[in-house]
Amino acid sequence: MVVQDGIEHKIQGALHPVFLEVANESHMHNVPPGSESHFKVTVVSTEFDGKLPVARHRMLNRLLQEELAGSVHALSLHTFTPEEWQEKQGTTRMSPPCLGGSKSG
Repeated sequence: MVVQDGIEHKIQGALHPVFLEVANESHMHNVPPGSESHFKVTVVSTEFDGKLPVARHRMLNRLLQEELAGSVHALSLHTFTPEEWQEKQGTTRMSPPCLGGSKSG
């Protein structure tokens, strides 16, 4: 969980989220056991107030550029203000099944 811990640490330090969940979804893909390559990140932060979703995603992509240039192949981002999170009652959509690699076939 080295990569996952690093992602969590960077987001905590930069965005001071009121809620953060970093889920390693690598097991849902055609990768070796124990991989840290596919993540679903849910972040609720006041830092997102007044920002469109694309700006929020850019913030996270810049913050995690080292991970994205390295072992992280896929990053699913779910970004909310505290008010938006409350409206969604603290839920996000489930990730779709992987259709790539040998599983597409």
